[in-house]
Amino acid sequence: MIVTVLLCLALAGSYLLSATKRYTGTAVLMIDSRKMQGLQTQGAPGAGDNPIDSAMVDSQVEVLKSETIAAAVIKDLHLLDSPEFMRADDGLLSSLSQLFSGFFPEEKPSDLELMRGAIGRVQAGLTIKRIGLSYVIEIAYQSTSRELAARIANAIAENYIVDSLESKYQASRRAAVWLQDRLKELRAQASTAERSVVDYKAKNNIVDAGGRLLTEQQLAEINSGLTEARAKRAEAQAKLQRITSILNADESDSQVILTDLATVNDTMANPVITKLRQTYLDYAAKASDWSNRYGPTHLAVVNLRNQMREIRRSILDELRRTAEAYKSDLAIANAREEASQKSLNDTIALSNDTSQAQIVLKDLESNAQSARALSDNFLQLYMVSVQQQSFPITEARVITQAAELSSPKTAPKAVLVLLAGVVGGCILAGLVAIFLELVDRVFRTVHQVERLLQTNCLASVPIVSFGADEAPKGSLSRLKGWLPFPSGWRPNSRPDSRSTVAAGQMSRAMEAGPAQLPRLGDRQLTIDNSVGRFAINSPFSRFAEAFRSIKLATDLSNYGSPHKVVAITSALPNEGKSTVSEALAQTTAQSGLRTLLIDGDIRNPSLTHRLGRSADVGLIDVVFGKVDLKDALWVDPQTSLHFLPCVVTSRFSNSSDLLASAQMQKFFQDLREQYDRIILDLSPLAPVIDVRATGTLADSYILVIEWAKSKVDIVERVIRETPMVREHLMGAVLNKVNLAAMSRYDTHSGGYYRNRYYSRYGYVD
Repeated sequence: MIVTVLLCLALAGSYLLSATKRYTGTAVLMIDSRKMQGLQTQGAPGAGDNPIDSAMVDSQVEVLKSETIAAAVIKDLHLLDSPEFMRADDGLLSSLSQLFSGFFPEEKPSDLELMRGAIGRVQAGLTIKRIGLSYVIEIAYQSTSRELAARIANAIAENYIVDSLESKYQASRRAAVWLQDRLKELRAQASTAERSVVDYKAKNNIVDAGGRLLTEQQLAEINSGLTEARAKRAEAQAKLQRITSILNADESDSQVILTDLATVNDTMANPVITKLRQTYLDYAAKASDWSNRYGPTHLAVVNLRNQMREIRRSILDELRRTAEAYKSDLAIANAREEASQKSLNDTIALSNDTSQAQIVLKDLESNAQSARALSDNFLQLYMVSVQQQSFPITEARVITQAAELSSPKTAPKAVLVLLAGVVGGCILAGLVAIFLELVDRVFRTVHQVERLLQTNCLASVPIVSFGADEAPKGSLSRLKGWLPFPSGWRPNSRPDSRSTVAAGQMSRAMEAGPAQLPRLGDRQLTIDNSVGRFAINSPFSRFAEAFRSIKLATDLSNYGSPHKVVAITSALPNEGKSTVSEALAQTTAQSGLRTLLIDGDIRNPSLTHRLGRSADVGLIDVVFGKVDLKDALWVDPQTSLHFLPCVVTSRFSNSSDLLASAQMQKFFQDLREQYDRIILDLSPLAPVIDVRATGTLADSYILVIEWAKSKVDIVERVIRETPMVREHLMGAVLNKVNLAAMSRYDTHSGGYYRNRYYSRYGYVD
């Protein structure tokens, strides 16, 4: 990841050194919303009565970026004739294109193509932005020349103002022409509408009188006369009915007649009736007085009563004449009422016809008024538009000119480029790390071993460092080549069956008889500098503690079932299984158990090559009966560890047959009775099939995995293909662990012995 970041920084530095320096000229433009009252007329088209909003300012930004402004700037500054402007940038892509341009002849571009290219250059170097939420717009142009950058920035601002003025003038001119044509049409429409109103009034006899129709005035007057006639007729009828009721009363009832007579106003105003009534009252008073005085039968009283009767008749006759007059008045009132009613009905019928025509007339008058008003408005707009052409104005003005001295270098930005290099490098480094993590299908942590293999990780064996003349770090040297073939053996021979070859080999060994072996004192192991012996020489090291952990796991596995024979294997060669076998055997023997270490890797007995180089007999000779076991054993005088080498003088292609033979099974049964623990170093699982033939020999298996080297896919495959090993697998051992590097993957396991608190218990590196 660090290399990736440094590489990105180097690329960024190379870009800074090779990139062309560019300068930016900046002009500032303001969209002024204040009105110039002396030059503007209210209601004029384009006068700017509406306030300038945010969307309008953003629209002006886009106008400044338009091709129209760019083309005007190119023509104004004659940029097509400027070599400085038309010269290509000295960038990497431009250099490459110029390098290969000589191989491909190009046609001379046309004027249109040159203009399009120049417009693209102007727009590519132009940056227009609004400053905050204000009406101020910043115009920045970037070029390789300070002077050219300032000129183009100022030219863009000036040409924008000119374009704005020109657009307003053209808009006013087009509006005036259109208004003039439209005004003629509206005037004709208004005249036609007014003429239609007059013609319709004449056709339908609609006459106005003081703002009201004549029929309406007549209807009001007739209705008023009819109301008056009805009132008079009702009054005459009431008078007649009253007089008739008086006349129909009993003539003998003088008191009722006189009383009712007083209720009629006209009778009280009649002098005859008034005089007769007064005389009648005087006679009545006398008659009453004389009747009381002289008696009711007196002649004078009788005469008075007769005179009173005549007066009543005279009053009734006068009332009858008045009643006839009332009848005449009633007939006249009825006739007048009928005439008024007839006139009203005729007028109403005429008014209904006029009202129907009035509806159409109102529409005509409304159309005429609208046409006239629209014509007047357009006339006013036309006059304003004509005046506006003489006073073109714009809301934009330049508040800051771009100057050559004020055009700073803006590209390349060293800080930004370096920061982009760091950020891009970090991102790329992260992607590289993720990619490496995805392709890094190796075992690095204890948790990974337990999760993928579904078994216990017995220990993490750290890598061990030696001097220059000592064994290499944590591993054994491979045997270079194969040992010479003995006489009578055929290399690469393929037997017909496993039993035939095994029986033949064992029969030949029995016929040869036991060989002469050196004395026991001459078969002592001298392995002080061996990696496996490091667990004994450095008992307080993390290396020794790891093998004590493995030994404890083998001890605990004995509870309940015998696990005397522990086979050590790996997926591939050179993973340190022989070293683990030796160190585990040394640790087990040091604890006091009778321990035997057997080199069972018949194909490549590397353990024998390291511990017993001078051995001339071994496992095969003992199994074949050539020698006794005690004559083939080697002993470590320090730990009393017994070691049975495997001496192979030629290629042994049928090693699996030997391991699966009945003689080998019987041999291991005898060993179980003599030893407490047997450590069997086997061949790897992937290259050969020897381990599959040890199902009857080993009680349990320990799989050695080289840290950061063993492929997960290979280990999973060999475990899956050897169910016998998978079922009896005691656990796995991570070998050659770099604890400093492991701490980056597994903090707990990697830093377990690195914790300073463990130094109190004597642990050292």
